[in-house]
Amino acid sequence: MNKLPYLFAFIILLTSFHAPAAHAQWSPQAKGAVIGGLGGAAAGAIINKRNRVVGGVVGGVAGGAIGYGIGKHIDNKRKQRAAAAAQQRAVAAREANYRRELALARNRPTVTTTRTTQTALVPANSLTASSTMVGGMQPAAQPAPSNAAYLPNPAYGDASHPYGTSEYRRKSW
Repeated sequence: MNKLPYLFAFIILLTSFHAPAAHAQWSPQAKGAVIGGLGGAAAGAIINKRNRVVGGVVGGVAGGAIGYGIGKHIDNKRKQRAAAAAQQRAVAAREANYRRELALARNRPTVTTTRTTQTALVPANSLTASSTMVGGMQPAAQPAPSNAAYLPNPAYGDASHPYGTSEYRRKSW
């Protein structure tokens, strides 16, 4: 008959965790500490037969600390998985946005502009123009270089593309 109050206390303790009243979300650390504390207290009381109260207290503290650590580890793993999933979603969103912009750019009509030259003998490309100009005049013996070595730039005027300010792209080789 001495064990009857302990049995009732244990039943009340178990039913209080599963009460259908307002369920508050417990963190994994709190769940681990409670479960570890209860398990440690029970194990400590069973192991220390001379003084069950001291064994229960020591076991409860040790079990609670270990349970808290395990709960923290579980919570960290859950956060890492959530961060990795968020990063994958962000990468997928950036890739989808990039592909959508490429599709829009392909459907956009190209706008070509003409560049005016100062003289008829000086080419429009500034790199070849600066190499042929000597003292403001072009040598007569040398023919005017052509822009055949340079590729036309279909993205001329679009600042988001390389060489957006140049009518010609640099050599690709």
